[in-house]
Amino acid sequence: MKEIRHIRNFSIIAHIDHGKSTLADRLLEVTGTIEKRKMKEQVLDSMELERERGITIKMQPVRMLYTHEGVEYELNLIDTPGHIDFSYEVSRAQKAVEGAILLVDATQGVQAQTLTTLQMAKDAKLVIIPVVNKIDSPLARVAETKKELSHTLGCSEDEILAVSGKTGDGVSDLLKEVIKRVPSPKTEYAGGEFRSLVFDFQYSNHRGVVVYVRVFDGTIKKGDQLVFKVADKKFTALEVGIFSPEETPVESLSAGETGYIVTGIKEAGVVSVGDTVASVRDPHPPFPGYMQPKPVVWASVYPESQDSFNFLRLALQKLKLSDAAFSFEEESSGVLGRGFRCGFLGVLHLEIITERLRREFNLQLIVTLPSITYKIVYKNGKEEMIYSPNKFPEDHLISAIHEPWVSVRLIAPADYISNIMPALFVHEATVIATENFSDNRTELKIEMPLRELMRNFFDEIKSLTSGYASISYEMGGLREADVVKLDMLVADELVPAFSRIVSRRRVNEEAEAAVEKLYKILPRQLFATKVQGKAAGRIISSRTISAMRKDVTGYLYGGDISRKKKLWQQQKEGKKRLKENAKVTIPPDVFLKMIKSE
Repeated sequence: MKEIRHIRNFSIIAHIDHGKSTLADRLLEVTGTIEKRKMKEQVLDSMELERERGITIKMQPVRMLYTHEGVEYELNLIDTPGHIDFSYEVSRAQKAVEGAILLVDATQGVQAQTLTTLQMAKDAKLVIIPVVNKIDSPLARVAETKKELSHTLGCSEDEILAVSGKTGDGVSDLLKEVIKRVPSPKTEYAGGEFRSLVFDFQYSNHRGVVVYVRVFDGTIKKGDQLVFKVADKKFTALEVGIFSPEETPVESLSAGETGYIVTGIKEAGVVSVGDTVASVRDPHPPFPGYMQPKPVVWASVYPESQDSFNFLRLALQKLKLSDAAFSFEEESSGVLGRGFRCGFLGVLHLEIITERLRREFNLQLIVTLPSITYKIVYKNGKEEMIYSPNKFPEDHLISAIHEPWVSVRLIAPADYISNIMPALFVHEATVIATENFSDNRTELKIEMPLRELMRNFFDEIKSLTSGYASISYEMGGLREADVVKLDMLVADELVPAFSRIVSRRRVNEEAEAAVEKLYKILPRQLFATKVQGKAAGRIISSRTISAMRKDVTGYLYGGDISRKKKLWQQQKEGKKRLKENAKVTIPPDVFLKMIKSE
């Protein structure tokens, strides 16, 4: 058991692609936590999707031991995601540590998400260690980046460290600075009973819920009687352990340490992130916990076969255990059957969750186009919050529509600002303020509808700035909107999954684009199939997918042309009868392609 003064808890925070996971690899290597022969890239990114996409989705804790000046220190690191859709993971990690390494890429400088995560760390009152990464790159601007960081943090350039996550340069010095600058943990009640904060958890079929905890008081060992303070559920600790980086059982966990507890609880909905796990003898109230994240993007998820409905519910409950940021509730649609209305923190979050449902649970899904919440004021004075385009009332019943807006922070090289401005106009954005940085970069503070932010805004800005722009956003209030519901009809039948809410001024353009996209990706049928876009009670755009043709006269030879005409006429009548009675079956991959941008 380590003395509490020899423990340091810290996380790594940064913009996406600034090298957090690579630096974590070097830290594990330098401290000897993982043998060199077992080392691989992104070692803490254990999920297949993380390794495939090269991004961190889940925070990952790990314990390292490092000897400095003859004393062995216990370093508990939590590697966090960088994408804005997973900022809730970052906020939870920050409650479990005392310090944060703020990592900035020397080739890109301070980015928008860097400023957002930095503010979160300041709010959590963490000690911040500024670090410039990728100093080995030929494009590195170390001096300029240090100057920019010192201006942002209000510190001297001498306090900023320079490392290379790739080569390992400066990593040993960084570990020494973590020991020197990050304070050791403090107990709340000296000599008190065991108390810990749940910052994450996962579900195991055999062991039930495994909670990831930061211990604040006391000690715990296997067999201790514990209680979830908020859920008021008692259980016995079946196993306690640490992350090194895989789960490793230990004798006990003490104040200041980070580890896991196997609860054996197999009921869904008992455990929640932010709950307090304590000894049954602990008399104190629970920790304040975490604020519940509010979903900003909604989509409906239906099983392709209604036989899989209960399995989908079970899969969502299990995913909810490893990702507390998404929510779901049951709903039903006349065409698609029973499914779930799910709330996400962003479009990437939606993509990741649906992809995990397909891969980890082998489910065939129909996913509707993402939408946001609208406040509808009816002509009779009634008000209603609408989460789904299917529930959107007819135009003539509406008095006013209100939609959420966002405050966006966009940082880009000054040379690209002229490219960005027309795109901001198209996306109904208003520039509130601008600020010029010393390295020829400009920060734009923008307000825009959340609906437009979701409409491919990120990809468009990245494309216009050759990938140099960075964006972060915060939710604002509701404002009046001029929008209309766009429905898609396939063979004269409404497909609710393709309905969306669009700006009235762009409805023609959106209808044309949606019909064209569906026309290209929908498989041909045995009869001619109409694809139409409908809004405000009228058909705006239409295309017809020609029928699959079989050469019914292929076996004939010679004879009069009337023999062939007779067969063609029979085929034509057969297709007409088929069209009257048949139903178009849309494959699941078509729904997925409609959600994804080009």
